[in-house]
Amino acid sequence: MHALRHAIQPTRVVAIGFLGAIVVGALLLALPISKAGPGGATWNEALFTAVSSVCITGLTVTDTPTYWTGFGHVVIILLVQLGGLGIMTFATFIGLVVVRRLSLTARLTSGSENRSLGFSDAKSIIRGVVLLSFAIEAVVAIVLTLQFTLGYGKSLPDAMWLGVFHAISSFNNAGFSLFDGSMTQFVSDPVINLSISAATILGGLGFPVLMQLRKHLWTPRLWTMNTRLVLAISGALLVGGWLFITAIEWTNARTLGALDPWSRILAGFFQSVATRTSGFNTVSIGEMQDETLFGMSILMFIGGGPAGTSGGIKVTTFGVLFFILLAEIRGDTAVNVFGKRLSRAVHREAITVVLLAVAFVAAATVALLVMTGHSLTPVLFEAVSAFATTGMSTGITPTFEWPAQMLLCLLMLVGRIGTITLASSLALRTRTIMYQYPKERPVIG
Repeated sequence: MHALRHAIQPTRVVAIGFLGAIVVGALLLALPISKAGPGGATWNEALFTAVSSVCITGLTVTDTPTYWTGFGHVVIILLVQLGGLGIMTFATFIGLVVVRRLSLTARLTSGSENRSLGFSDAKSIIRGVVLLSFAIEAVVAIVLTLQFTLGYGKSLPDAMWLGVFHAISSFNNAGFSLFDGSMTQFVSDPVINLSISAATILGGLGFPVLMQLRKHLWTPRLWTMNTRLVLAISGALLVGGWLFITAIEWTNARTLGALDPWSRILAGFFQSVATRTSGFNTVSIGEMQDETLFGMSILMFIGGGPAGTSGGIKVTTFGVLFFILLAEIRGDTAVNVFGKRLSRAVHREAITVVLLAVAFVAAATVALLVMTGHSLTPVLFEAVSAFATTGMSTGITPTFEWPAQMLLCLLMLVGRIGTITLASSLALRTRTIMYQYPKERPVIG
């Protein structure tokens, strides 16, 4: 078991690989060929963009469509693809191992349980992740290409490039766009909105879920607890976020209020999807109400499914905390989720991940308030966006001085790599203690 644990926890390799990709990407983006106009990008601009690309975040300190050349755009999207596939492959492998280990007892006591995740080795996992990623991206790219060509008169080469770029960016939940103002000029276009939304949702579900749905889509009884949690919580947050954003911004003339009713509904749906965690926008985020920004910060913090392209603490972590709370309110002695009893070790893991995430975001928010002088709401929004690798912005990030921007880079790295490695190390660690201390109960509340 000791050897296995070391074999399936290559956290150092992953971290070194990500840092290596960031350095190479920053060096390429710092070349004069990557920047439009004379000279090259500053090291801070190149480094921030590389971190945001590899961590598939989408936060920017420059105007992506105009500041970078075609070569720079290619570098950015390749970093996005590399970052997405790299972390997804590692996280999917760890996720499948965790699921199998946690369900071992159930399989031993119930021989009829189907082994729904039938991957025999790491090679098959990697192959499945890559093929599924490329297949989804290809379909979305074709749809977008046709729409840019037929609906907006783009030449076929331009339409293909725009389709491929935004398909990769949306499936990897990166949020980089080649249009001024992200996707605001397409706020009323259902084809572009729904295509990007579909790619974002699929990428954010996580590959263990996608692979299981591919095998057992019409047999829900064979779904694991992980799949059921991801689908149920994701659906609830998507609909809840849609209703919340649409209702609060309905009469805001600077966002949804300027649109016809159908476009308001479409834009509200798109922003609910993008908040979890692709970072695209079809209306101005900086013009939204404070109530909306706070609600969106919560959605970003929760994020999407594990072992996927989304960020945040993950919907499974949120779901586990919800069922723990429900069990405590009911006075149940065990936490039951969809007909299965939840391991007590998972309780501690979920609480640990959430508390550490809250600590990181809170500390970074305070530091950014001191560094920048901006008000709390937009600063908190930017901090959560960076940690959750969402990339949605109120527009203040480019105004930050380099120390504040580097803090956002650190948040992106911690949010992208740290939560996965922390969660996997907690789930896969085994430690036998041969003694126990006497129990005592402090006063709670």
